[in-house]
Amino acid sequence: QVQLVESGGGLVQAGGSLRLSCAASGNIFSINTMGWYRQAPGKQRELVASITSGGRTTYADSVKGRFTISRDNAKNTVYLQMNSLKPEDTAVYYCNADVRQTIATWGNYWGQGTQVTVSS
Repeated sequence: QVQLVESGGGLVQAGGSLRLSCAASGNIFSINTMGWYRQAPGKQRELVASITSGGRTTYADSVKGRFTISRDNAKNTVYLQMNSLKPEDTAVYYCNADVRQTIATWGNYWGQGTQVTVSS
C-alpha cells in the first residue's frame, strides 16, 4: 500500500503565505504525476496544481502567479508554496499521486487533507 501524508496547513491572514508538503511512503517503485486539489464547503474538488516526474507543471487559472508546485523525487515529496493568499483560497487541500508499485501495477492515491483558512 501507499500512504500520502500532508502537512503545513493552517490559518493565515489575507496576503500571507503557507507551504504545504506531502510525503509518499510505502510500496513505491516510482511516482508519475503528483498534484494538489482543494475542496471548499459546498463546492466540488478542483485541481490546484500538478507536476510530472519530469517537472512539467499545470496550474488552475485562479492560482497562477501566486502558487508554485515543486517536488523532490528522491524524497517522494511534493510541495505547494502559496503566496498572496486570498479568502477564496480557503479549503481542504488534498495531495494526489499516480504511483507505480511494480512494473505492471499503478495506483492513484489521496492524502487525508489539510485545512487552509485565509481570513480577510
